[in-house]
Parts: sequence; structure tokens; C-alpha cells
Amino acid sequence: MNQLEELRAVVRQFVTERGWDQHHNPKNLAIALSVEAAEVLEHFQWCSEAESFTLPPERRKAVADELSDVLMGVIRVADLLDIDLAEAFASKMVENRRKYPPEKVQGRAVKYTEL
Repeated sequence: MNQLEELRAVVRQFVTERGWDQHHNPKNLAIALSVEAAEVLEHFQWCSEAESFTLPPERRKAVADELSDVLMGVIRVADLLDIDLAEAFASKMVENRRKYPPEKVQGRAVKYTEL
């Protein structure tokens, strides 16, 4: 069992123990993911780029907590849709490498459609 499968089992057990299965469907969880991602953004809203790299310990912990909530949501959606995240990620990275060849994007922040 890989780490993602272990995390999937942990999340599934957590949800089941709380009787939340009835509320968890891909649509609701996608909405929740958006909310959790916004909570990550909240911690960076008024800081400079430099400050974003040097968060004080309590804010860094809060960001870690919110990122964990996002990860839990991603894992749960993947579980409900029977998506192998490790396989999906590997496949997507192959696609990203094709779309963004280093010789064309080096140092540039552009979408592949603009290359």
C-alpha cells in the first residue's frame, strides 16, 4: 500500500466514524475544496511576496492545517470517484512536460496555449 492509499483509508475511516458519508458527494466536496483553498489564500492576503516565504510559526501552522484540509478533500473526491491519485498525477506530469518544454518556457510564466 502506498502513502496515498494509506491516507485514503485514514480519511475514509474518519468520515465513516462521523457519519458524514451521507453528505459527501463529488459536488459538495468540490465546493468544500474551493472554500478550503480560499482559507489558504486568506493567510497570504495582505502580506508581501517576501513575507509569504517567512511566515511566523503560528501562521505557518495555520497554513499547514488549511493545506491538510485541502488534501483531505482531494483524497476524498478521488476515493468517491475511484481515481488513483498517484497514477493520475504521474500521467498529468507527462502531459505537463509535453505542454511546457523547458526550452520554450524557461523563466516565463505563460500558459501552454501562448507558446
